[in-house]
Amino acid sequence: MSRTVTSQRKLFNTLFAWGVGLLIFFPILWTILTSFKTEAQAINDPPIFFMFDWTLENYSVVLERSNYMRFLWNSIIIAGGSTLLGVAIAIPAAWSMAFAPSKSTKNILMWMLSTKMLPAVGVLYPIYLIFIKMGLLDTKTGLVIVLMLINLPIIIWMLYTYFKEIPKEILEAARMDGANLKDEIIRVLMPMAIPGIASTILLNVILAWNEAFWTLNLTAAKAAPLTAFIASYSSPEGLFYAKLSAASTMAIAPILILGWFSQKQLVRGLTFGAVK
Repeated sequence: MSRTVTSQRKLFNTLFAWGVGLLIFFPILWTILTSFKTEAQAINDPPIFFMFDWTLENYSVVLERSNYMRFLWNSIIIAGGSTLLGVAIAIPAAWSMAFAPSKSTKNILMWMLSTKMLPAVGVLYPIYLIFIKMGLLDTKTGLVIVLMLINLPIIIWMLYTYFKEIPKEILEAARMDGANLKDEIIRVLMPMAIPGIASTILLNVILAWNEAFWTLNLTAAKAAPLTAFIASYSSPEGLFYAKLSAASTMAIAPILILGWFSQKQLVRGLTFGAVK
């Protein structure tokens, strides 16, 4: 009887997990399907799912109208640059909080996390003025700095959690062998925390890639990433759903492919230290 109950519970959990997964994936699937429809089919009521005339016209129009590769290159530089800069700052910060904590360490961590609760629009105006004064408006450098700063609390928190799982005795043994602070971090700590660092990098690349508020407000043309590429298909004449879906599919495709091929590493890093 217990085996039957256990098997039924496993079946229910499996079906429930598949249901949640399909529910989450459906908007992406619908966007991809809409990108292959004509504009008339895209707004058809009731909606057409699979029985429609598949066409590549929307992708052709998008590629002719916009320089997709320029937007893609901007996204790669902004997402990659902000993540690498953030990790470079976060590693020593997380090391100090994990292995040389003070009485205020927890308060500092909570304060950093609280900054993520601040509405972005609340600080847009001062940052906009600072960017104008410093000549950073509509530049990739400016976006790298902003996205690094807004994601830095998450990077530090994740690395701090991973570093806390590493026994302090290993670092103490390295010091006894003559390792200085630089060697301790680069040659001992980082190799042991590779899964955690890798998952932190992947997660923050995704966050930076999908960031729309700052990229739309601090860029115009030169440094515009793929989020601005998508927004360009919303015009005063109305929304062209099929072409907007094609642009969206082209924008999310690189990060979807990256996430698909790195999912094992991402899961491994997110569960790093969960099982003793």
